[in-house]
Amino acid sequence: MENKKTILVVDDEEPVRKVFTGILEKAGYLVDAAETGQKALEKAQAKRYDVVLIDIKLPDMEGTDLLLKLPKKSEMVKIIITGFSTMENGVKAADCGADDFLVKPVKPQELLNAIKERLAELSRLKSVV
Repeated sequence: MENKKTILVVDDEEPVRKVFTGILEKAGYLVDAAETGQKALEKAQAKRYDVVLIDIKLPDMEGTDLLLKLPKKSEMVKIIITGFSTMENGVKAADCGADDFLVKPVKPQELLNAIKERLAELSRLKSVV
């Protein structure tokens, strides 16, 4: 049986969570969702995720703060998604450990390509080490 990759979608907007979940499940991923940074942290501590998609603006914390609080023990791809595309946000996201930075509205294929590319990079890095 194929080992399906797990993804955590963190966004305070329910329609966004539903759309991303639908796209990702259709592509064969196992998906969980959280509407706050705190709920995302609880899920990430209880379960290992291969990818976490994080909205930069959450009701209880900034997405970049969540990046810094995620468990360090597990290797996961971290992608920031924002409707607030600024150079400052991009640099801060990278400084906080984001592997990619996507701007809303995110096209389904753009989302899937970013996930696939970052997972492939992580796999290459693991095979080198």
